[in-house]
Amino acid sequence: MVVPFTISCGSCWYCKKGLFSLCDTTNPNAEIARKAMGHSPAGLFGFSHMLGGYCGGQAEYLRVPMADVGPIKIPDTLTDEQALFLSDIFPTGYMAAENAQIEPGDTVAVWGCGPVGQFAIRSAIMMGAGRVIAIDEVPERLAMAEAGGAETINFSQVDVYDELMVRTKGRGPDSGIDCVGCEASGHGSADAVLDKAKAAMFLATDRIHVLREAIFSIRKGGTLSIPGVYVGMADKLPIGAAMNKGLTIKAGQTHVQAYTKPLLDKIIAGEIDPSFVVTHPASLEDAPEMYKKFRDKEDGVIKVVLRPNG
Repeated sequence: MVVPFTISCGSCWYCKKGLFSLCDTTNPNAEIARKAMGHSPAGLFGFSHMLGGYCGGQAEYLRVPMADVGPIKIPDTLTDEQALFLSDIFPTGYMAAENAQIEPGDTVAVWGCGPVGQFAIRSAIMMGAGRVIAIDEVPERLAMAEAGGAETINFSQVDVYDELMVRTKGRGPDSGIDCVGCEASGHGSADAVLDKAKAAMFLATDRIHVLREAIFSIRKGGTLSIPGVYVGMADKLPIGAAMNKGLTIKAGQTHVQAYTKPLLDKIIAGEIDPSFVVTHPASLEDAPEMYKKFRDKEDGVIKVVLRPNG
C-alpha cells in the first residue's frame, strides 16, 4: 500500500476538481493558514502545524486520515523501492514537468537535482522535451541527472544565466522547473548574500536566488513551474521581469491522488523504474545519521529509504 503525503477528503469542491492538495476539509489549523496565505491548503503529512501538524510517514506506524481517498494497493510484482515514491517525489516531479507545459522538442531547465529534480528530469523527457538542462553543484546529483538523459550545469563553476544563453543561442529555455525552493544557495552572489542576511535577521523567510535566476533565464513567453517549497515572504522578487516577458507561472503542492494510478501504470509498463534514485537503504534507527548526511551532502547521499527493523 502507498499513502500520498497529501491528506484529502475526496468530496469537497477542490477534491472533486482533482485539486487534492487544496482540500478544504483536512487541515484542522485552517484558520492559521488562512491568516498567512489567504486560504488554507490541505493537511499534509510531515509539514508544519500550520498545515495540520500531522506526523510524517517515517515511522513504524502511521495514522492515515481519509484512508479511503488516495492510498493504493501495489501489485506483488513490484518491489517496495519501485512503488514507494508514488507517495510523494515521483508525482511531484511529474506534476512539475506537466506544469512546465512542455511541447515536443522544448528545452527545459531544471534547477536542483535532488530527488524531486531527478523525477522532473525524467518526466520532462517522457513528455517529449528535446533537451533537459539540469543545474546543481553536487557531483553525484549531476551524474544521476546525466544518466537520466540531461545535460548539466555546475552552478559553482559558471554563471547559470550566461551558460543557458550560450546553450540556447540567446533565447533561453522554453520552460524552467524550480526544484530548489526557499533555501537556495547562490554561492556568494549579491542577491543570495542579501537573502541570507535578511533571513538571519528575520526580515525575510525565503532565499529566492533560484527563483530570480529562473525568471531572468526563461525565454519570453515561457513557463516557470515551481514544485520547490516556499514558506512565506520573498524579497526582491522580479515581478516586473515576469510580467514584461509574458511568463506563465504554475506552482503548488502536488495533487498526489490524481497521479498515483496513472504513474503506477507507467511503472508496471516499464516506462520508468523509480528505484534508480535510491542511494542509501537504511534502517529506521539510522534516520538521524542519514538526515545529517543528506543535509550536509556527505557520502553521496541522494535518496535514503528507511525500513523499520531493517
